[in-house]
Amino acid sequence: MRLLFEMDTKDYDANGVAFVRNSARCITIKDGRIAMVHSIKYDYYKFPGGGIEKDESPECAMIREAKEEAGLIVIPQSVLPYGYVHRMQKDDQGNADFFVQDNFYYLCDVEEGAQSQNLDDYEAEEQFTLEYVEPNEAIRVNRIADHGPKDQIMLEREARVLELLIEEGYFR
Repeated sequence: MRLLFEMDTKDYDANGVAFVRNSARCITIKDGRIAMVHSIKYDYYKFPGGGIEKDESPECAMIREAKEEAGLIVIPQSVLPYGYVHRMQKDDQGNADFFVQDNFYYLCDVEEGAQSQNLDDYEAEEQFTLEYVEPNEAIRVNRIADHGPKDQIMLEREARVLELLIEEGYFR
């Protein structure tokens, strides 16, 4: 899978202990809009997806997370690798000295309609809602709105992936 870009804040001790948590994310485009999870509480958009569990492939994690977070049923035969973003930054969660994450993005089709979500407590508190949004609107919101305590680096990652999709002609 191709590297889309790297995000490295360089605000950590590289000789310290790393906490690695990779993720997989779903890119679904329909009628010029993209399926995104909207946090109503903190007003930001993210691609449906999340952490890859032990012994789980990135593709399986993406399919599972898209269903849990957004109620999207991915058609497995449609899954195509798009690329990944490599992210490194100081770990503010106290798990280690710095955080490392490869975020794997997959283009895919989904079944019509959405099923009910199966949200974690924090996802329910943030009021995660599936929305098909124009990509430029998601970029604008992620870069301009006040997102409270949310990590702006994560929101910028999503904006930059959306910009790449636009540049590469996925929204014609």
